[in-house]
Amino acid sequence: MPIRISDAMPTRDILESENIFVMTEHRAMTQDIRPLKLLILNLMPTKVVTETQLLRKLSNTPLQIHVDFLQTATYTSKHTDKSYLDQFYYTFDQIRDRKYDGMIITGAPLDYVPCEETVYWKEVCEIMEWAKTHVHCTFHLCWGAYAGLYYHFGVEKLDMPKKLFGIYKHKILMPQSPFLRGFNDDFLAPQSRATDVRLSDVEAIPELEILAVTETGSLAIAKTADNRQVYVTCHGEYDKDTLSKEYWRDMEKGLTSVDLPYNYFPDDDPTKEPPVTWRSTGQLLYSNWLNFYVYQSTPYDLDEIK
Repeated sequence: MPIRISDAMPTRDILESENIFVMTEHRAMTQDIRPLKLLILNLMPTKVVTETQLLRKLSNTPLQIHVDFLQTATYTSKHTDKSYLDQFYYTFDQIRDRKYDGMIITGAPLDYVPCEETVYWKEVCEIMEWAKTHVHCTFHLCWGAYAGLYYHFGVEKLDMPKKLFGIYKHKILMPQSPFLRGFNDDFLAPQSRATDVRLSDVEAIPELEILAVTETGSLAIAKTADNRQVYVTCHGEYDKDTLSKEYWRDMEKGLTSVDLPYNYFPDDDPTKEPPVTWRSTGQLLYSNWLNFYVYQSTPYDLDEIK
């Protein structure tokens, strides 16, 4: 899939070095098609890393995508230069009159922080409410999933006594779902969170369908019956070394109680390079979302989104 982003974004060079087709604005304007318009609300502190991971996965179908990036106005990232954000990111006031085929709300490092105590909680709620009438399908990822389930359905997020950290098997509960087309019956994917919800709370919501759970019995993928919202707790977009970097970062902070990532390092030896066992899962996760829940059902005229 040709990805349309600003020609000046550092992410472009990274993707092109991997032979991922990044289309220039000039070339895009000469194609007589309507690109899918996606918005990514990037709440992660490492903006460029998250941009690259997501765009890499969104690039694997033959459609053209125009991607806008959104930041919060109520909190400015301490890990990304303001000049970078000003150049490549919008604030909500700048895009509130636009409509999008799809939106991704990313995770955020907010384990053990109640939603209402999050600095930008009111702003994120405003964006999620706006998305009901301005976005055809919203993909809530990790913290974004828990925020969405709480805001839209009142499902309380819970603190886990021990972090779910590593590569876990996931069990499919609805194999007939297009969202899971091509997946193995049990698929591997990274998890990195100390937040959870009760499955019974999700099951009690008539509008929600649980598609997959972790081998530990935790929610992995859910969606609304009308396919306008999906909720995903696993990270199919993670790089090979994402969990390794997180592990060593925590160790360097002196958090000696940190466990090794489960099922990740060969022989549980953190000096050994971990294999990627979730790459195909990640490609299917984002490609199926784009194909079945965005491209095939979004109106051609975005003004028809309601």
